[in-house]
Amino acid sequence: MTGGCFSVTKKRRTIRIIVIAFFRGRTERCRSPTCTMTELSPTLAILLQRERFRDNYREKRDPIATERSSWQAHSFRHLVHLLPGESILEIGGGGGIFTRALVKMTRGRNPITSITAAPAATVIPGVETLAVSRLPGALEGRTFRYIIADGVLDRRNVCALIEQVFNLLEEGGRTVFFESNSWNFLYTIRNAFRRIFGLRNMQSLLDRTQLSELYSEIGFIRVSSRFTDFVYSPLAPTPMAARFMHNLSVLLENAPLVQNLAGRIILHAQKPPRIVPRAPVSLCRHKDLMGAISFIVPCHNEEMNIPPLVEGLRTYFGDYIHQIVLVNDNSSDSTREAIDRLAAADPRITPIHRSPPNGVGRALRDGFMAATGRYVMSMDCDFQHLLPEMEDMMDAVAEGADVVFGSRFSQLSVLINYPFGKIVANRCFHLLVNLIFRFGRRDITNNLRIMSADIARRLVISEPWFAANAEIGLQSALLGREVREVPISWINRTFDMGHSSFKVLASGGGYVRVLWRFARMTNFGFSRLPDLGGK
Repeated sequence: MTGGCFSVTKKRRTIRIIVIAFFRGRTERCRSPTCTMTELSPTLAILLQRERFRDNYREKRDPIATERSSWQAHSFRHLVHLLPGESILEIGGGGGIFTRALVKMTRGRNPITSITAAPAATVIPGVETLAVSRLPGALEGRTFRYIIADGVLDRRNVCALIEQVFNLLEEGGRTVFFESNSWNFLYTIRNAFRRIFGLRNMQSLLDRTQLSELYSEIGFIRVSSRFTDFVYSPLAPTPMAARFMHNLSVLLENAPLVQNLAGRIILHAQKPPRIVPRAPVSLCRHKDLMGAISFIVPCHNEEMNIPPLVEGLRTYFGDYIHQIVLVNDNSSDSTREAIDRLAAADPRITPIHRSPPNGVGRALRDGFMAATGRYVMSMDCDFQHLLPEMEDMMDAVAEGADVVFGSRFSQLSVLINYPFGKIVANRCFHLLVNLIFRFGRRDITNNLRIMSADIARRLVISEPWFAANAEIGLQSALLGREVREVPISWINRTFDMGHSSFKVLASGGGYVRVLWRFARMTNFGFSRLPDLGGK
């Protein structure tokens, strides 16, 4: 008996159907180049198979396909810290679900080109869509700042495809690919049963190590790959289960050994050179915020980070700056000299040089006291890479929010190289916070927040060290004002950015004190926080 591209007995076909149904696998009729587009190059023929396989999975078996595409689009944005005007090429656009998420994420401010190996490209408003039969093809002579793809790499086409990606990137351009994880146990089991029952395998994946090595051999630098996404069947068979697994995923993705079982890999790499100047772009769009924000930056041995941070603030948010308060917390390096040079060149910079005892809480307290703008934004020195993402926080304030937190643990956030112990401690703290005070906050302990000046003046900061962030966060969240959280990324410090002095065990006692104090003051969340400060 023959059927499609397979020839099997009736009994064997019945067994195959049962196995497929049990493991939720998927077979296709043969879609080789001769069955579809004979003019496709071998590389694009495999790309077409992968596009169809992915789109079929998203359409029929993924309960959160739209949400997943949105998450991936925002992950891309956070990884590269996207700026308006920077060009994007999507490879393997297919049905366009990921492309639409990119358009929404970029707010239509970035030129997007999407190519597909399908006979006809899906037309999406605001996107240049191209059906190509070979590469570079219609892209001959063009280059892009970023190249992105979702589920297109295959052992049979990866070398040729990545070489083309390298050639299509600008100098210093970067690529972000979201690929299936071959170490995932479900993929391994399904492949084994397909081999046993003679089923065709529509994916031939490389593992994380092989992909990283290949990128490096082709010439990419700053190659990184990380496991991500535990939202897959049978762990997440329904939308409700998928949302739960998405919240849990941040722990599993960073847990040793367990992370190897994730469903996806994010591959991120850059074409040389390493340092490429970015065109200055103002992100100031709200008249109400012009000249209204005091930026508070505690600094302890941050001589390397202060100049690029200040330059970034002036470049992206120069029209919003009322003042930049740089608080030198008794640094032992040349932080004092760096601050004084910047202050001498810009009257908007307010230098504060503290004497012992040290403490980030004490530095924040002094910085808040010196702030004179209508809004106060606190941030760390090593946040210079996050500056483009802060635009969302400004938008929230302009829309009427009184307090806005930058959340590292939003469903759209990205955590790279974040210490697992800190994740566990943070999640346990917020679990207790949400149980006691009965609100759904994800990250009120991050020192990236903006609030109106009247709230800032009400704050009482008594904790000397890092627990002051929890103290500030809980106070501002419990004052009965409108509070929002917006997603940000977190990429742990590299060797050229200094070292964080935060230690979980040493700081834990302060967080317990803060939680207990505010629990008592609000009758464990049944009454409002009293006005602790003064106007």
